[in-house]
Amino acid sequence: MTENTVSSATVHKIAALANIPVTAAEEQTLTVSFNETLDVIAHMSQLDTQNIQPTYQVTGLENVWRNDEVEEKRIFSQEQALANASKTYQGYFVVPQVIDQD
Repeated sequence: MTENTVSSATVHKIAALANIPVTAAEEQTLTVSFNETLDVIAHMSQLDTQNIQPTYQVTGLENVWRNDEVEEKRIFSQEQALANASKTYQGYFVVPQVIDQD
């Protein structure tokens, strides 16, 4: 194992922060998997890459760019955008709060 091991408590905390329910069995599996990943990274960091060219693109594909132009015929007016909203306030959609402060 590496010096930077992931404990079951760390997996539990990450799952809680991500709001993902994790069973005790899944927690153990994730703990082992995270530590295996850290072991692989530690092993790879020991490789001599001094004479290896960095690679950032391997497919040969290039980005296709287009001009950022506004298409007036595709724009809703504010009234049209809010027409089917169940609740609005001063020209904005009103939605339920989705972030807890736990």
